[in-house]
Amino acid sequence: MPQTVTKKELVEHIAQTLNHDVALVRDILQATFDALSEYLVEGRRIELRNFGVFSVKRRRPRVGRNPNKPEIDIKIPAVLVPVFKPGKLLKQRVRKGKA
Repeated sequence: MPQTVTKKELVEHIAQTLNHDVALVRDILQATFDALSEYLVEGRRIELRNFGVFSVKRRRPRVGRNPNKPEIDIKIPAVLVPVFKPGKLLKQRVRKGKA
């Protein structure tokens, strides 16, 4: 089972790799996440070469069923969802286990 990496661990790794202060790296990383979120809320596409593309897709409305009450249909409205499509290089690195 894959191990989860937290934002704190990511910040510490980047700070150690770049030999920078943890607080500075945490602020930069949070500002990056905030900017990505803002662009997605605006409906913009974010393309990071060799990594992947973040975008927003519209999921169509559909009818669902409650497994506890199968005779009742539930109308599920259309919704906007964030999606990520990995880039070619990222896919290759993950497949080879060299991420």
